[in-house]
Amino acid sequence: MCSRVFIFLIGALHIYYQVLANTQDNVYIAELMVESNVTLDVLTVLSVFNTTTDLQVSNSSQTSHKVTILLSKVVAECLIIADQTSCNCSVGYIWSNEVCYASGCCRETTCKKNVSHIAPLCVAKAKVHINGSVTLLPTTATWSSTSNSKLIQCFEGLNGFQYLNITDSRSNGVDFEVAVSVKFLTDKLQSIVTEVEQHLSAFVLVDTLGMVTIKAPGTAVEYLNKTVLKCTFEETTDSAGWNMSKPHERFELNNGTVVKLDGNCSTQQDKSCVAVTLLNVTGIWEGTYECGFMKGSVRHTAKTNLRVAVLPDEITLKINPLTADCSENSNVDIEVTATIPKSTEHYEVSWSFMGKRESKLHNTSVNDAVVYTFKAPVSCIKITEAQYVNVTFENSLSQSKSARLDIPVIYKGETFCSEEELNGEIWPKAPSGDTVINRTCAAGRVGYKSRTCQGTTWQPVFSYCVSQELNRVFNEADSFKMGLGATQEVAMNIFEGLKNNSEFDSDSDATADISISINVLSVMAIGSENVALQDEVFPDFVSAASNMLNKTWSGINSSIVHGMSSDYLQSVEGLVKNIRVSKSSAPSITSQNLDLKFCSGDGCNVSTFDISVSLNKTTGLVKTVAVKNLMDKLRNNFKETVPTSIVLSATLEGNSNSSLGITLDFPNEQLKPTQAYCVFWNTVERDWSDTGCTVKSSGSDRTRCECNHLTSFSVLMAKDDISDPVLDTITTVGLCVSVCSLLIFLIIESLVWSAVVKTNLSHFRHTAIVNIAVFLLLADCSFLASSSPENLSDSWCLVLTVCKHLFFLAMFSWMLCMSVMLVHQLIFVFSPLRKRVFMFLSSIVGYVCPILIVGSSYVYSKYTNKHYYDKNTCWLVYERLLEGSVHAFLLPVGTVILTNLFSMVVVILTLMKTSVPDGKTDEKETVKSILKVVIFLTPVFGVTWVIGFFLLILDRNSPLLKIANYSFVILNSFQGLFLLITGCFAEQKVREELFRIIMAKSKGKSNSTKNLTSTTYTKDK
Repeated sequence: MCSRVFIFLIGALHIYYQVLANTQDNVYIAELMVESNVTLDVLTVLSVFNTTTDLQVSNSSQTSHKVTILLSKVVAECLIIADQTSCNCSVGYIWSNEVCYASGCCRETTCKKNVSHIAPLCVAKAKVHINGSVTLLPTTATWSSTSNSKLIQCFEGLNGFQYLNITDSRSNGVDFEVAVSVKFLTDKLQSIVTEVEQHLSAFVLVDTLGMVTIKAPGTAVEYLNKTVLKCTFEETTDSAGWNMSKPHERFELNNGTVVKLDGNCSTQQDKSCVAVTLLNVTGIWEGTYECGFMKGSVRHTAKTNLRVAVLPDEITLKINPLTADCSENSNVDIEVTATIPKSTEHYEVSWSFMGKRESKLHNTSVNDAVVYTFKAPVSCIKITEAQYVNVTFENSLSQSKSARLDIPVIYKGETFCSEEELNGEIWPKAPSGDTVINRTCAAGRVGYKSRTCQGTTWQPVFSYCVSQELNRVFNEADSFKMGLGATQEVAMNIFEGLKNNSEFDSDSDATADISISINVLSVMAIGSENVALQDEVFPDFVSAASNMLNKTWSGINSSIVHGMSSDYLQSVEGLVKNIRVSKSSAPSITSQNLDLKFCSGDGCNVSTFDISVSLNKTTGLVKTVAVKNLMDKLRNNFKETVPTSIVLSATLEGNSNSSLGITLDFPNEQLKPTQAYCVFWNTVERDWSDTGCTVKSSGSDRTRCECNHLTSFSVLMAKDDISDPVLDTITTVGLCVSVCSLLIFLIIESLVWSAVVKTNLSHFRHTAIVNIAVFLLLADCSFLASSSPENLSDSWCLVLTVCKHLFFLAMFSWMLCMSVMLVHQLIFVFSPLRKRVFMFLSSIVGYVCPILIVGSSYVYSKYTNKHYYDKNTCWLVYERLLEGSVHAFLLPVGTVILTNLFSMVVVILTLMKTSVPDGKTDEKETVKSILKVVIFLTPVFGVTWVIGFFLLILDRNSPLLKIANYSFVILNSFQGLFLLITGCFAEQKVREELFRIIMAKSKGKSNSTKNLTSTTYTKDK
């Protein structure tokens, strides 16, 4: 009895799910085994299926389905005679893994075992390659031929093994490749890897090619379009990912602004899946893509090429000359050069002038660029619109991209800037209002320089020529942000490159380098939102960020500086927030301008640059970074304030409690009492705000802030406690009136001097009051000159501070002389002062003493290394009680005012004693006399300045403070006017003499002055 069994693989069966009424097509593969006791012809069996198209089949749940046979094929044939079996796979098929590992039939030879019951029996051949590396452990001997034999022996256990080749040999191991013709389970390969490691005492890594199914676009992808690549694998794996490679480059893909990874695409059949979506594809995404699934030490991979119908990412247009000069010509030909990066894409390139399409262009290659050159005929007939050229590139998918360049034209009779050579560079003639772009940079730099012509004057050159190394670092950071090569290692290289190139030497290009360095920080801050960076990047990041603040950021306007500083702060804060920190290590990093501290645990108390930070919390990690030399670069429109030198950023990681509060204790840096404001940086408004922040206490040394949110904080100080636009206006008007009044007073005194100083007493009085007026005039002029300290140099600020200090002290010194003289005359009626004695003593008090006080205070400040003046106010410094140079003014002035008040009391008491005690009329006269004394002596005795001492005493929140402020400003800014009224117009002798002079001049009598002044006065009025 003989029996021949034919096993057919009925491929691609079309099954219709009639029960579920599902119209979806599903394709299945089934095996058919035919048993017979007679010899059957294969073709006869196959002919049955050729005439049968539909079958009824039942599944495991006995549900019947109608299927359509699409393909039938013989894949194996077994001949069984008695107990002898001979089985063979058809051409293109090989024994399945089930057959191989159960019966040992693992090659394309005849199998002598009865395997006809195993399904599947044979499977289609597959090309699978295994690349591996074996590295011996340090304790193992060197690699030998025996090691080779053992390696081959182990891998021969794989089903479908074809060969093993050694691709690279070294003393401690080899690299190898293996070819097999059937897919296998990962566990089988892993067992072989483990066997090699045990027998050779080595470490083995392997990856496969041919086990994973990859789906990718079969044609070129459109420029700036979206594309999806997908890899599937039948087994469950530990991890999956994507790489992209170009010649001599390999990048790991991670989530970014362009790359979007998806690991949730698995199905019941494909248990592992990873897809990558590329958004807005450009030329840099053209290359070989490789997906990988990791299980144990085995990595399964698949590769495919992605081609992009690219367009130039950057089109650089240059013209020569830089300006078309039509002032002396009728027509001008301008040479235009279009440069693009080298690409494999074949472009159709054309150009147009003023919208009129011209001929196609042909290129020449220069290094890594492709250059197109043509000449544009510029018309010298004046038109209102700009004359321009357009260059258009079209790719193989008929997509196009254009670049336009306006050509500056100097028409006849128009205003222009003449050609000028500056620092070895020629800036050609340019029409008014035009900005000339010069794309020539120094060696080692790339970018451009621009210069604007306004009228007939060239504006300063703006340079954006950046270091080639920094430009390379920026390109790497930009790729990181998109997801190309976004790994911890690449991030560390970027920050290392930024640190190494952040020592800016060239002043002319330093700002451009700082600008692109800030761009690197901004880009990395965005990239770190998608890729978790570890704290190993902190040292280089902090060093680089600190170095950027060593320069003044000069050569650009304030709006650009404000934008750069805001971007800097936001980037530093974002990076500190996103970079992961190991709570066990929690490093602290301090540099010249940045101080980075971390705090974990229930309570957090840290100090950065002398700023104490306290935050009560239960969980999470607090990150604080204090920044120096940035506050003066940030925009500040918050009231009339000046910033402190430090801004502090605080973030909390691992805690979502939104009700947490933070307390910050800032050192006071102002040299006089100021109003403190606790503020945070509003990233939307790009300015300071005090929302959610309050000042809990503010003393002479520290300011404590409490805020209910975390961000970047600082303290702003009011320029003056009494800063008020109304007060500023009153001060300016009052001082101007005083200056005019004092000039009038001195003129009148010079006219009436000989007539009003007939006695010693009147001579003493007028000498003192003239000196008071002169020094008050000089002090008021110095005050007006220093009313805008921000516009003054340090030297001028110092000079004006010394002048105000000296002149005001001299004024008060002469006030003291006048009051002492008056009291002496009242008390010692019969012992009058001699003129020589008065002038000698008054000169010492009025001239020498102020000079000694000012000089001593200045020398003392220099000797003790303390500030003599505050450059923000151009006035003396108040630190605290009895500390600060301002006390060299307050103490003498206070002494003079107290003495003058005593003198006024003496005068009032003297008047009261000489009055008749009876009669209401006499009492009224006494009151009038006292009021006269108070009114007349208050301006010349400086009594109104006593209000200034109350300003020092009153609390900042006191309702009396505003009243005192206005009183002090009004009374003292108009002091010159009051002096004119009380010292000149209120004195009868002066009035009479002035009236007589005016009357005499009106009558035209040349000798009237002599006659009118001949009257002798025997009593001072």
